[in-house]
Amino acid sequence: MKILRDTLRLMVGQPPYEVYLAHMARHHPGEEPMSRVEFFRNREAARFGGAGGGKCC
Repeated sequence: MKILRDTLRLMVGQPPYEVYLAHMARHHPGEEPMSRVEFFRNREAARFGGAGGGKCC
C-alpha cells in the first residue's frame, strides 16, 4: 500500500514527506524541518507558483 501511495504522490508532484525528513536529518541536522502541512504547501507552491502567481499549463 505504501508503494502505491508514494507512486500516486509522485504522479501529482508530491515527494514523500519521510524522504524530506531523512534528507533534513542527513544534510541539515541543525535545522528544524517543516511540518507535514508546511511541506505540502511548500511543494504545492513550488509546483503551481503559489500566492496568486500560478503557472501556465
